[in-house]
Amino acid sequence: MTESRVSIASGLGKEREGRLFPTLTPAQIARIQAHGRARKVTAGETLAEFGEPNVPFFVVREGEVEILRPAEGALQLVAVCGPGRFTGEVVILTGRRGVMRVRASRDGEVIELERERLLDFVQTDSEIGDIVMRAFLLRRVELIAQGLGDVIVIGSSHSADTLRIREFLTRNVHPFSSVDVERDADVQALLDRFQVRVEEIPIVICRGDQVLRNPTNERLADCLGFNDSVDRERVRDVAIVGAGPAGLAAAVYAASEGLDVLIIECNAPGGQAGSSSKIENYLGFPTGISGQDLASRAYAQAQKFGAQLLVARLAERLDCERTPFSVAVGGGPPVRARSVIIATGAEYRRPAIENLSRFQGAGVYYGATFLESQLCAGEELIVIGGGNSAGQAAVFLAQTARRVHMLVRSDGLAATMSNYLIRRIRESPAIELKTRTELVEVEGRDRVERVRWRDLSSGREETRDIRHVFVMTGAVPNTGWLGGCVALDSNGFIKTGSDLSKEELEAAGWPLDRAPHLLETNRPGVFAVGDVRAGNSKRVASAVGEGSNAVSFVHRLLAERTA
Repeated sequence: MTESRVSIASGLGKEREGRLFPTLTPAQIARIQAHGRARKVTAGETLAEFGEPNVPFFVVREGEVEILRPAEGALQLVAVCGPGRFTGEVVILTGRRGVMRVRASRDGEVIELERERLLDFVQTDSEIGDIVMRAFLLRRVELIAQGLGDVIVIGSSHSADTLRIREFLTRNVHPFSSVDVERDADVQALLDRFQVRVEEIPIVICRGDQVLRNPTNERLADCLGFNDSVDRERVRDVAIVGAGPAGLAAAVYAASEGLDVLIIECNAPGGQAGSSSKIENYLGFPTGISGQDLASRAYAQAQKFGAQLLVARLAERLDCERTPFSVAVGGGPPVRARSVIIATGAEYRRPAIENLSRFQGAGVYYGATFLESQLCAGEELIVIGGGNSAGQAAVFLAQTARRVHMLVRSDGLAATMSNYLIRRIRESPAIELKTRTELVEVEGRDRVERVRWRDLSSGREETRDIRHVFVMTGAVPNTGWLGGCVALDSNGFIKTGSDLSKEELEAAGWPLDRAPHLLETNRPGVFAVGDVRAGNSKRVASAVGEGSNAVSFVHRLLAERTA
């Protein structure tokens, strides 16, 4: 296998390279050595191989270590770590398979920490923990920005499944390179090399050699080993179903307080908020933060404290008749836990428009991220909805679109949207607000080609050649999988605390002398937080607050059972 000897990191500039690969002081190295083991290495010795799970963490004391990645039958030099520098990125926190090879390029000595030792260390030594976590996050960001991963996605910008795969990898913060069959002149050579036809797209080249033809998210997660390190036989202190802001907040607080935590997520961390282009009214971020960035940071924080995530796995049923509770999860044994926090959130309501579901991902979208914005750059589009999510999407998409038609059924936005967003919509020359207007039809063959909307005041209808529709209307709770286990209100949201009636508690056989805690359902030890809970204010900050508060009630419950 040939090798490229030009380091990618060296092209970043000294300042940025120094942030990604900081040099530890002798005192800091000594503190790390107390938790690991020193070992001699020889030039050419492989310390960690790509595709291996639970990659160790190495600090170079003497000599030199290089980081390499496989790239089209060759090895590409990513970075060189001399004395005082350390290897690794966020994959060490997750226990997932490494995407790089770590190899000694000179004789020397390294300090090696296994994953569990590193997790313990970054929690107890805040100074070095901050240095390591910051470098890990920056390295993962750089890998994603440069497409330096172990995945190649070959697809079309007009393919719904191509968009789905790209979004799944992006939201799971996994680096990949993307090839568009309609734009890349060299795509045929790549197709020939892996013996696939253009008609089979999207194609995913996984870990350099496995060819997946239009894989499901679950299949892709399996190939990349996303869940390999998760022990599904272990009884957890708390199982959190859903990795939106509420679920991630619960995971951070529970894991940081010593509880054994497993999060079950059907797609990727972030939930509905993860598809938000920019959240500007979240405390502590005066310039705003994207939903993706917020979710990525929260997920890394939960991993730092030892929480584990079972991704691309759908919770199918909750057995709440006995403890430990059992959550049936597709693709393996059930997850058992002493307590359960339901944070499955809500999804946008699908308007009753014929053919709308057929065009999902092919002109109809339920999130507005960078990927979608690139698909409709320079074009006209529609945003349906009058809440903050719709407003954020309209403002974001207006940066690249020629015209954004914002359709709302009401007379205005004041009752449903934050004032700062209303002002931006009014002041944007690219946004046209259409009140008392509804979408009535979408047309097209393989994708949306035209739309028709109706003015509810006059009844007049208009047809336009618009190929992109963003739907952000209402909220439907994700509670269908509960099968009557907990009490729901008339709209399907989970009732908790004082909202539960005496009859609902009796129907569930409430066994305790005390009343349910604030976020507890009519089943002791089963809690609901975030958008899925009746009475929640449908704000990110509220979801985070409920997720963290639920952990205090979990502690009380576990104490009751051991008293």
